[in-house]
Formats: sequence, structure tokens, C-alpha cells
Amino acid sequence: MNFKFTVESILDVTGGTLVYGDTETVCENFCKNTKEIVKDDVYIGIKGEKFDGSKFFQEAFENGAEGAIINKVDGLDLKHIEGKFLIQVDDTIDAIGKLAQYKREQYNIPVIAVTGSVGKTSTKDIIYSVVAQKYKTLKTQGNMNNHIGLPMTILGLKDHEALVVEMGMNHFGEISKLTNIAKPTIAVITNVGTAHIGNLGSRENILKAKLEILEGLSKDGHLVINNDNDLLNKWQTENKEYNVVTFGIENYSKYVAKDIEYTENGSSYKLIKDGKEIEKISVPVGGEAFVYNSLAGISVGELLDIPIQKIKQGIEKFELSKMRLDVEKTEQGYTIINDCYNANYDSMKSAIEFLRNIEGKRKIAVLGDMLELGEFSEKLHEDVGKVVAQNNINILITVGKEATKIAETAKENGVEHVYSFDNNKDAIEKVKKILAVDDVALIKASNSMNFKEIVSALL
Repeated sequence: MNFKFTVESILDVTGGTLVYGDTETVCENFCKNTKEIVKDDVYIGIKGEKFDGSKFFQEAFENGAEGAIINKVDGLDLKHIEGKFLIQVDDTIDAIGKLAQYKREQYNIPVIAVTGSVGKTSTKDIIYSVVAQKYKTLKTQGNMNNHIGLPMTILGLKDHEALVVEMGMNHFGEISKLTNIAKPTIAVITNVGTAHIGNLGSRENILKAKLEILEGLSKDGHLVINNDNDLLNKWQTENKEYNVVTFGIENYSKYVAKDIEYTENGSSYKLIKDGKEIEKISVPVGGEAFVYNSLAGISVGELLDIPIQKIKQGIEKFELSKMRLDVEKTEQGYTIINDCYNANYDSMKSAIEFLRNIEGKRKIAVLGDMLELGEFSEKLHEDVGKVVAQNNINILITVGKEATKIAETAKENGVEHVYSFDNNKDAIEKVKKILAVDDVALIKASNSMNFKEIVSALL
């Protein structure tokens, strides 16, 4: 199936007003960035914090758009342009949500939705790679996992046979909105940690927010969970009304990884299903987190009746989204682990353990502030300092006010070489002086710390 909107159906779904244009015009592709417009796209003007995209629809037309959906804004030049159409709506964000929900309803296909405190994107990537072995599959690109990104992903559906989407959240109600648009047939929760605990107040509240994903899950759908996560484990033992599939390493689960062997380039393990060994699995990225990710991929693959050999191929071929444990060997002979998209305690712990396991002469951690932790910030930064010490990291460099707690605690726990800076520039100078051939450096912080700047300076 390749469902396409007409201008008339867009008006019906959104309740918008046609300023000019032909109601029978067929609309296939949607874009919210005037610089990425290609011929015959429909431009959607999104209002952001600093600008209103509705004001740039003329630029979109100049770049080849056949039509535009914009907010009702006073004072716009709405002069008719031959062969184009223009629709005004009360709220373009609300409109794309309605359009995406309507389009999703036209497709009777597996829809896998992934959420969790950490590992959403990498789990989505590995699930996509598994599902794509059997179905023509569309997935969320990068981290487009919010109230804008998810609808835009769904609007990209064409002749696809499956969809894998990521759902992020900062507050209650956000996943509820996303799941009611996507209507997943399989929901995956990677874990419940401390990300956004400053907004939600407790891990129990984070669990509650993640479980909103069940609101849109089809009646015969399945929930796939990490059974080693304490809160998810407790929840699934107390709630039996859902079709739950469990995976884990430590706790008895439907799918278990046993006898894990870690190498520089990945890991391998014996897959145990319902207590019986069925296969040897190889994962191309190192670290325990990716063992869990692969188990999620196996769980979904089997629910979709994908043969285990195809599932194995999907795991072995999967590619990580950029800026998430992106390992790059430089011309200077050292290795950079770029994981600077975002950070919370759980992802910091996972990345530091990954650094420990990768082969290299010295292990260097360049860590910055973790944000949105509220009253829990000091303790969680201190906990990261303990993780640095426990994993025998040779050199620690921190940037930012909050990250000084990482540095102080790491020193207290035996890390000898610790340096703290207020800004990226000074940190870059120090790292450049320290780095030598065969060293491995992890670069990680919350996105707003702009650690991409550090990565760029070192590559």
C-alpha cells in the first residue's frame, strides 16, 4: 500500500482552511525544513521557540514545494501562486499529529514502538535491522522521537510493510500522545532509569510515564521489557493483563544471554529461550548495553515470525545512529568514542563500561554536565564519579559546574589524573596535550553542552 493524501483529505483531517489551490492535488511527501525541500514536497511551517516556520512558505515554494500547511498568522503575504496550494490551520503541530494518526490507520502493518530511559535509539536501530530482514521497514531517523519527529516519520510511510518508531519524553502525557498516534502492535521498554528525574520526581513516576505507551498498544499486542530492570521486573510480576515478553541477563526471562564473551569489536553469547539453548549470537558493538539491545531485537523478531538465522543477520548488520558510541580511529593514532548526543546516569554508566572494555593503552573520559536532574543532580553526578573509578579509567576530564561532582568523587575513589574545566575550549586544549597513540577517549555530556565541538577538534 502507498496511501497518499489529497488537499481535500488534508482539509478534512485537520479542519484547515484552503487559502488557494486545487483540492484534488495529491500530496505524497512532507517536509518541515525549507532547505531540505525537494520538488513537489508539501512544506509544513512549524512554530519553534525562536521563529515561526509559517513565515517561510514562499521560500519553500521557490525551492520546489507544491504546497504548504501553515499556521494562521496575521500579516502574511498570501498572494496566489500558480500551481501551488496553501492551507492554514490553527496549529501545524496539532495538524501533523492528526495527519500522521490518520495515515497510520490506513496501514495494517507491524508497528514497533521503543521507549526507555537509555538505549532507545540503539535499540530502535537493532530492531529495525532485524525487522528489515523480512519486511520493507521505515524507522525513526536519528532522534526524531517527539511530538514533531514521530508524526513526520509516520508521514513518510509509502509502500512499507513495517514501522519502527522511537518515543521520547520529558513529562507525563507526552508518550500518551505519541502512542495514540502510532498505535503500536509491539511496544518495547528498554529500562527505567533516572533520565528526566528532575521533571518527574522519582523513578516510579518515570515508570508510570513510560507505561503510557500501553494506551495505544493494540488489544492483541505485545509488550517487550528488560526483565533485569528492577522496576520493570516488579511491574510485570504484578500485572498479568498484558502479553509481556521478557529478556535479560541476570533474571530468568523468556530470552536470556548466557556465557557472554566481550571483545574489542563486540560480544557473543548463548541465547537461551524458555530455559533451552537455541543459538549462538554475535553482536558487532561491544558492551553489555548492546547485549540487552540485541535481546530486544530477538524478542521482536520472533514475535514477527522472523527465522532465527535472519534475526542473527539483522543483529550482525545493524548500524548505530551517529553520535551514539560512534567509534572512530584518527590519523593521529588515538580513538574517539563520540557519544555526545545526550547523557544521564544510566547512559554514562553504560558508555564508561564500554570505554573500559575497548582495547587501548590509556582510557580517557571527557564528561560534561547531565541536565534535567533537579534535586537529584548532585548525587547522580557523584555516582558517575564512582563508576569512573570502578572501571579503572586512567584520566578524567570534566566540563561544567555540575560535572565537578564527577571529578571530586572520582578523586576520592582513587582516580589520580583528574582535571576540571568551565568551558569546552580549555578542555580541548588539555585533551590535545594528553592524547597519544593508542589512547581511547570517550566524549559524553548532555546535548546542550555542545560536546560536538570537542569531538570536531579531536578528529
